[in-house]
Amino acid sequence: MASNKFVALVTLAVILLPTIAMATDFIVGGDRGWTTGVDYSDWAKDKTFHVGDALVFKYSNPPHNVFKVNGTGFKECVKPTANDQAPLTSGNDRIELKTPGNKWYICAAANHCADLGQKLVITVTDASPAPAPSSAVRGIIFSGYQVFAAAVVGVFLAVAV
Repeated sequence: MASNKFVALVTLAVILLPTIAMATDFIVGGDRGWTTGVDYSDWAKDKTFHVGDALVFKYSNPPHNVFKVNGTGFKECVKPTANDQAPLTSGNDRIELKTPGNKWYICAAANHCADLGQKLVITVTDASPAPAPSSAVRGIIFSGYQVFAAAVVGVFLAVAV
């Protein structure tokens, strides 16, 4: 009887524990998204970004876009030249954070960066992820499969006792 409970407990752990270690998708700007009138420094200040996490930029296009820039481009609100990179313009852009260090993003539409503050700087750490802040959107925290599997294990435990 005890071995059935142990097997059930291990099965439940195998099903649910991978969701804890998953990377986090951060919706830039939270409910407001990537737009003017949002203090992105304030939005980012209580978040810890890790390698493997992702930023999701949700916005209307036109007028908005996303450019990844360097520190100078961020400070001066200068988009990369035409020979560098094209802007992200889908309105639902996901950028995986692959390396540690500072990352800078701007909107290059009209005066959105320089005058309206539509720019974001974050620092990505190489450390293992901590629990995600409540405002972060979890990847697949409890998929239908995981809930179903947990229910099956629960029924198994109830019958085995």
